[in-house]
Amino acid sequence: MRKALVAALMLSSGITIADEGQWQPYQMPSIADKLSERGIHIAAEQLADLTQYPMNAVVGLGYCTASFVSPQGLVVTNHHCAYQAIQYNSKKEHNYIETGFLAKKMSDEPSAGPNERLYITEAVTDVSAEVKTGLSDDPLKRFETIQANRKALIKQCESDENYRCSVRSFHNGLEYYLIKQLIIRDVRLVYAPPESVGAFGGDIDNYEYPRHSGDFTFLRAYVGKDGKPAAYSADNVPFTPKSYLKINRDGVKAGDGVFAAGYPGSTSRYRLTSELKFASDWLYPTLASRYQLRIDTLEAMGEHDTDVAIKYAGTLLSMANRMKKYNGLLDGFKATDIAGIKQSREDDFSHWLANNSEYLHYQAKFDQLEALLIEQRAAQQRRYFFDNAQSSALLSAANQLYRLAKEQTKPDAEREEGYQTRDMKMFKARLKRIDSRFAVSVDKTLWLQDLNAYRAQAHRVAALDEMLNLNNSDIILADTLDKLYSSTSLTDPAKRLAWMNADVNAFETSRDPFIRLAVALYDTNMAQEQAQKTLAGKLSQARPDYMQAVIAYYKANDWPVYPDANGTLRITYGMVDGYQSKDALYKQPFTRLEGLAAKHTGVTPFNAPQKVLDAITAKRYGSHQVESVYQDPASWLCRLFSCIDKPERFDSVPVNFLSSVDTTGGNSGSPVFNGKGELVGLNFDSTYEAITKDWFFNPTITRAVHVDFRYILWMMDEVDHADNLLDELTLVSN
Repeated sequence: MRKALVAALMLSSGITIADEGQWQPYQMPSIADKLSERGIHIAAEQLADLTQYPMNAVVGLGYCTASFVSPQGLVVTNHHCAYQAIQYNSKKEHNYIETGFLAKKMSDEPSAGPNERLYITEAVTDVSAEVKTGLSDDPLKRFETIQANRKALIKQCESDENYRCSVRSFHNGLEYYLIKQLIIRDVRLVYAPPESVGAFGGDIDNYEYPRHSGDFTFLRAYVGKDGKPAAYSADNVPFTPKSYLKINRDGVKAGDGVFAAGYPGSTSRYRLTSELKFASDWLYPTLASRYQLRIDTLEAMGEHDTDVAIKYAGTLLSMANRMKKYNGLLDGFKATDIAGIKQSREDDFSHWLANNSEYLHYQAKFDQLEALLIEQRAAQQRRYFFDNAQSSALLSAANQLYRLAKEQTKPDAEREEGYQTRDMKMFKARLKRIDSRFAVSVDKTLWLQDLNAYRAQAHRVAALDEMLNLNNSDIILADTLDKLYSSTSLTDPAKRLAWMNADVNAFETSRDPFIRLAVALYDTNMAQEQAQKTLAGKLSQARPDYMQAVIAYYKANDWPVYPDANGTLRITYGMVDGYQSKDALYKQPFTRLEGLAAKHTGVTPFNAPQKVLDAITAKRYGSHQVESVYQDPASWLCRLFSCIDKPERFDSVPVNFLSSVDTTGGNSGSPVFNGKGELVGLNFDSTYEAITKDWFFNPTITRAVHVDFRYILWMMDEVDHADNLLDELTLVSN
């Protein structure tokens, strides 16, 4: 209750919320004073320039963040971000998930997989005017015009095939930016600790603190001999980045200012209270229930089949992470009345509109947005079980292939995104990737669960019911699925890829059961997509109008104004700091090697490798031992909460640490910098109390969890003897 009260007071007082914000790089000069207050001395103008250090060393993986740390294309990210690369190279005879992997020379570095990519953002351009040109009042035409304008900009940007461009919406369609990224298509695995280090504590410790996770892995970027991006080839050479990060071997202390850069996926801080309540009351519980069933199934099947366990390891890890996040969100909504806080702010917003004649007319648009959201939620609930009923990997492939055949009858510019010529390499890669994480027994079991859930609800689709005889209680559904999987050719990779070149008639006359099912469901799927586009067209006008007024309201209250996360490059700042947890304990900002040894039980997920335990027992800490992680008691920084009840000495190697930087999913692997722009850690998680920051940032408890780079160096030096890699790094001291 106290937390809710404090948060509510902050919202109503007009006090600037410390450290909040996932800022676009160009915004850095506007918050230069805040950066300086936090002890971040690197010039704000330098951070705003994507061609300068350190921002030109920060890269995306498409789902996580990474950074260059050597002139020879060496990249560091989280272990869980590189999990697919580790899984791709793991076999029954050498399971690198269990044992870890270290290439002692470049010729030993294997491909991270044909689908792994590094994306280097080189330019971000405001194209709001171009995207909004010629918009109609008709919702569907409006949506289609926005898409056509976006595709035209992308096509022009991608005149060089080595670049991938996108046009992203900011502030819910109020602004649009064109993102230009260089694609590195040859990525290789270099060094990964065993899972018992990289994911020490597993799902039990996920979102918890204190943590002792060595969540790091090194990859390397390769290009053709001409220096240009190329597909994997033994003749390729390491990529030379424009810059690479310096690593500060002395790290940071409590109270130090830090910042992180990366690609946060999605937040909902400007969403309405009604949207939060829908997520809390229906969406998150529904999603969590399905994920839990799938997790239980995968774990049970993996226990009896090593091949299944390896193939679905990454899938299971991702599901477990999402599952815990949904539960954390639901717990957080109960512990802190975020719906009440947001409603209080919305009420104040309405009052502000009523007292500002310039914005008074926006109240009607606010009401219109609420009406559209009711329509959107109802449609989402109607579609949910039908969408899940198409979850089979083979049916999903069949749906996409038939859609491709349909789209290829149109001029390229008129095709749906994902089915244009520019998308074919990735389309083909997705079809190939199926085999690395697919087993008929698992796919069939998971699909059967979704079909049973679909049959148990009211929103049925006649075409699906008819094709699978779902209305005939005398037919056993599992037997029907057995026949589908035994009769299809889509399990054959070559035959599956051959369908990319088939015409519409070939699909419509095919006897393959999954192809026939895709053809039968096509009209329903297209009708639902058309309805979604029409609604999106309505929202593309209502949401920007709402955001325009909200931004004015925020500025009037001197609150930070930054766009919700949308997978684009952002910078966030804060300081190294602990926090008062939900159990009333103060969580110290650093953990140490001795804590890792104390947690060790020998049973997964607390089964640290013996070589790590031996090094701790022998106190083989080398130059990585730290005497203190706290400021001098005489320092003004010790007026901060972090310095209260601090231990006298640390005398160990820091493993993980906390800071108040504002992160979310996609920030995994983000480099964490000290005030001079030197690498000191990798972001990998948040505390359980902070999960709700996707909806609301509470500075008193919102903490991100980072791997301390001193622990990474210790692992490389004293445990795994990765001397070849240590020699590549540029290490600096205070």
